[in-house]
Amino acid sequence: MPYGYPGGPGFPPPQGHPGGGHGFPPVPGHPAGPAFPVPYGWPGMLPPSNGMGTAALVCGIVSAAGFCLWPLAIVLGVLAVIFGVMGRAKAAKGEATNPGHALAGIICGAAGLLMGVGVVLLLILR
Repeated sequence: MPYGYPGGPGFPPPQGHPGGGHGFPPVPGHPAGPAFPVPYGWPGMLPPSNGMGTAALVCGIVSAAGFCLWPLAIVLGVLAVIFGVMGRAKAAKGEATNPGHALAGIICGAAGLLMGVGVVLLLILR
């Protein structure tokens, strides 16, 4: 069989599920379901709000990795701790699904903050 572009010669036509979009045969007397499953459960549910935990993790990693740039490390460390606490609170309320990212952001942000303060103390006491 020769190879070609999708839908062209050499590829079979796409095959769907028999009887419906979910792979189950249709039930007599019931309308057919949607062609694709609804993301995040039932219609009307909101997707999780994971931005605070992700922001905490990114700020914490950059703060810990760039502690030699002490002003940036201190600011990003404080932001990582704040975003992490807010992200953990959202996860506790069920609005977010990434409490681990928020906790890792708190830990990395605190480490970056402490290392940045340590660099400042080394520069002052030297």
